[in-house]
Amino acid sequence: MKILVAGGGGFQGSHMVERWLDVGHEVTVMNTWSVTTMDNISGFEKDIRLVWGSITDREIVDKTVRGHDVVVALAARINVDESIGSPTDVTVVNVLGTQNILDAAVQHGVRVIYGSSCEAYGSAMPLPVTEESGLMPHSPYAASKAGADRLCFAYHKTYDLDVTILRPCNIYGERQKEGVGGALIAILTKRALEGKSLMIFGDGHQSREYMNVDDLVSSYDVVLNRSDLAGWTLNVGTGETISVKDIAEFISVKMDANIEYGPARAGEIETFLLDSNKIRNLGFDPKVKFWDGINRYVDWRVTLGKEATLTPVLRS
Repeated sequence: MKILVAGGGGFQGSHMVERWLDVGHEVTVMNTWSVTTMDNISGFEKDIRLVWGSITDREIVDKTVRGHDVVVALAARINVDESIGSPTDVTVVNVLGTQNILDAAVQHGVRVIYGSSCEAYGSAMPLPVTEESGLMPHSPYAASKAGADRLCFAYHKTYDLDVTILRPCNIYGERQKEGVGGALIAILTKRALEGKSLMIFGDGHQSREYMNVDDLVSSYDVVLNRSDLAGWTLNVGTGETISVKDIAEFISVKMDANIEYGPARAGEIETFLLDSNKIRNLGFDPKVKFWDGINRYVDWRVTLGKEATLTPVLRS
């Protein structure tokens, strides 16, 4: 199969590309350039077709989508704080950039798998939220993902585009961004490496679903290998929530780091859980136990050393 992964040089995308190359697919990666992107693809750069460019560039998107069987749309601006400070920039990439992919897919008859986010649900209730729950995003980033998510569905209804939407829970694992706008596990591990205290906002009892990136790739495999999911939206989670406090305590003990508590973040959701029965009924079965996965991640990160950086440095 000829697969285009928009955002294939990122944390999640690079793992998908690696898996799909291993099983014999032809893979094209479209990504903006950064030092971290080069690090992420260094193990398989010679095995892919690589296109440097942004999904906001309609001409590049159109030329790159053409000739593929499927485009996996992962490219996005994901920093919530950035979205609050510069909502237009995030909306242009996440919504209009996705529209460019959809337009090209319609034009060239290419299937789309869109990487949405559980953030689109915001404070939807009751838990666990199903795919039919309302979208109540709490940040411009979350709203941009919700907008692109529904734009994908609209293109299915309007243009009969073969598009499937995945809404994963919180993902962690090797290559995850750990600087500004990074993810909890990666940030706490980096702080411990630097001899800094692990900062928890609030009492730490807020909880989320965390899934290893290997299982995320498996969920995309389920969708990739079926031809009957046009117009479907699928939650992807583990069915288990873990508290911030428990995560911090695990890293604290393993890496001999102190924990500090700061003021709670205004408006933070106390707990969140997805109903992932639809994709489980299609054969998805997450394999990586959380505490095994986080232990593996910390060991991997320690081997890189504290001077390593997993925050993208863009070329000027």
